[in-house]
Amino acid sequence: MGEFLTYTVIGIFTGAAYAIAASGLVLTYSTTRVFNIGHGAIGMIFGFVYWDFSEKQGIPVWLSLALVLLVLAPLGGVFIERVVARGLGNAPISVSLVVTVALLVGLIGTAQIIWPSEPRSLPFFLQSHEPIKLGSVIITWHQLITIVVSAVVAVLLWLLLARTRIGVAMRASVDNPELLRLYGGRPQLVAALAWAIGTSLGALAGILLTPVVGLQYYDLTLLVISAYAAAMLGKLTNLPMTYVGAMSLGLANSYVIGYVDRVPFLKDLVGLPAVIPTVFLFAILVLLPQAPLRIGQVKGMVSPAVPTLGRSALSGGVLMIGVILAVLGLSTANQLLLGTAATFAIVMLSLVLFTGYGGFVSLAQFTFAGVGAVVYAQMDQPNLFGLLAAMVVSAAVGAVVAIPVLRLTGLYLALGTLAFAQLMDKLVFQSKWAFEFNNPLKAERLSIFGNRIEDTGGYVVMMFVFFVLIALVVIAVRRGRLGRMLVAMRDSQAACGTLGLDLRWMRVGLFAFSASIAGLAGALFAGLRGLVGPDDFLYFKSLLVLLMAVVWGISTVSGALTGGVFMMLMLNGDADLQGVLFLLLAAGAIIVARWEPNGLVSVLFRVPRLIQERLYPALADRYPGMALRLQPEDQADEPIGDDTGELPAVREGEEVDSDAVAAR
Repeated sequence: MGEFLTYTVIGIFTGAAYAIAASGLVLTYSTTRVFNIGHGAIGMIFGFVYWDFSEKQGIPVWLSLALVLLVLAPLGGVFIERVVARGLGNAPISVSLVVTVALLVGLIGTAQIIWPSEPRSLPFFLQSHEPIKLGSVIITWHQLITIVVSAVVAVLLWLLLARTRIGVAMRASVDNPELLRLYGGRPQLVAALAWAIGTSLGALAGILLTPVVGLQYYDLTLLVISAYAAAMLGKLTNLPMTYVGAMSLGLANSYVIGYVDRVPFLKDLVGLPAVIPTVFLFAILVLLPQAPLRIGQVKGMVSPAVPTLGRSALSGGVLMIGVILAVLGLSTANQLLLGTAATFAIVMLSLVLFTGYGGFVSLAQFTFAGVGAVVYAQMDQPNLFGLLAAMVVSAAVGAVVAIPVLRLTGLYLALGTLAFAQLMDKLVFQSKWAFEFNNPLKAERLSIFGNRIEDTGGYVVMMFVFFVLIALVVIAVRRGRLGRMLVAMRDSQAACGTLGLDLRWMRVGLFAFSASIAGLAGALFAGLRGLVGPDDFLYFKSLLVLLMAVVWGISTVSGALTGGVFMMLMLNGDADLQGVLFLLLAAGAIIVARWEPNGLVSVLFRVPRLIQERLYPALADRYPGMALRLQPEDQADEPIGDDTGELPAVREGEEVDSDAVAAR
């Protein structure tokens, strides 16, 4: 009985810390409709700040807490709301998710720059005092402080939202900000206050948990999954249910840690306690009711022009010539790096289909590459059948992940993929069916029709052949009826629903297809490297792949190719500069996602046209003859829309040939 009570106390302490983090998450979401994926990273960075103040600088604990929780964290929250999050509540969910993922990566990069990796520890509160003894149960002062603070936070937040004028304004700011403004309220000020409080709560949770989990970049950041799970029980709006969810999760986690070794069929599952929040989150997602379709708004974006298949094939041929010439001039080590770039590019092609065309966000795309690599290596079939098996299994796993949340919106699908990535990292990839305690798997080079490609340069060329073929398939999908359906679903799911489209199974099919492409990339990567391990497919790489694809163009094949090359360069550069590169990537993703969703490649492709449009008026004045030769063809004589069958966006004040539109 004493052992059970001890685990109960530990569970209540853990649940109390989860409740504080989840409360901050719920507060920001319920008042701004922005789900902050980077909430755990906020706790991480302020945990480092508190350690720096109290341990490194020698500032008293009470003053360090006051500086972090009452000054720096609120200011950080206001900065995030003003610079990063403002307006995201009215943006497509894919944009808000990408921006907050970028916030997570940027905060990790900032921590790496300021506090280089080295052993650090943070003492418990009142560590020198004797713990409280209740019979055989021992309660530390740190545990008691955490539990009491959590209860106080829960009560104060409930009173703030339910009993105060500012709380009513917070709820009104998300429901009807215009009405709030008419009554003299200031929605932007209310949002800034919500982010300030939410950030302080995230910082408090990070400080309370740091002595337990250690001062690490990624461990503290991943604790946000526990906050997600608790917040989901309250449907991201109900604080009392969020508190119940956090306590339930903490107790479940503690009991599993204490008793899992006594259950015969569970004791061999290494990492099971670490994935309890993931299992909890999946269970809640399955039990959540059907998400209603939101009407009254179309959150679309102008897509870049889709090239013809002939032009795409020609571009693919030019790419292959360039790859062959590059391979001939590179050493074997650099050829391996080029093959790694091809792997990233193929994974980004799967995101072009899933995110660029479909409008959904996957935070586990490189995990699916890991599934493909494991299947290819374990089957010991280094041929086209092995590649096909890797794709089929990856597609099946993708469908299994998508089916539990197919009734829900894109936010829940993204959270499901993040939880899935954590599950694979901590449990499945460590099992005897995969890498088994971080042991690498051996994989042979691919054999095509009995001819094994042993030469590294030839294998890299073959990988780019697969990239070109998949790119042509992706472009063909976009140009067809299915592609137009995907874009319509991305822009307005409500409109698609009124037309009778079954969006649920379309999501599952889209997810399975994109997962199969990522699985193919993983299988090819396994053959390239010869040895692959779980560290090659960590969940964090999925976040980096997503952000790099967004920066260069998540809706274009050329963006995937360019992003793959830069991803390889970033991960294989100077380790001391990695934090700086993460920060630059995060800043670029935030800017591009908010103001140029089609990426930098689309901007580069528009440069010649912009130069021509700016240059022609000047030349027309000074050199009429030369300007006449440079004048573009009369756009009025061209058919409306491109040959994909889509009509262009028409801006206010523009004239359109109505006969041409009718002919379409």
